[in-house]
Amino acid sequence: MASSLKALLIDDMAVERMVASAMLRKFHCEITMAKNGKEAVDMFLEGNEFDIVVVCDKDMPIMTGPEAVEKIRAMGATGVKIVGVSADDNAMEAFMSAGADDFVPKPVRPEILGPIIQDVINRKSN
Repeated sequence: MASSLKALLIDDMAVERMVASAMLRKFHCEITMAKNGKEAVDMFLEGNEFDIVVVCDKDMPIMTGPEAVEKIRAMGATGVKIVGVSADDNAMEAFMSAGADDFVPKPVRPEILGPIIQDVINRKSN
């Protein structure tokens, strides 16, 4: 069996982290949590590698979701799948222009996030 995906989940709200991590767990992801974009960027700076990053908010304290995406990409993390998640109307554009691969509107629905995760699993096992 393929090793589990390493997922980084970023959200400043505990409830949102719980909801998203429950979905990731269904796909046997190994989950690391970050409360804001800066925490996430620091994890990459420390040399941690992830297969998928789920940024669950556009506006977070300290560093926004899109800012984090931009910084992670700037560090050369091009192989990691980054998914922006937000309820904001203009969030998709912000995430995509920052370098995210996908965007999922809130509330996150498994039928939308699921295939994205599955795609990463398929790419990893190939």
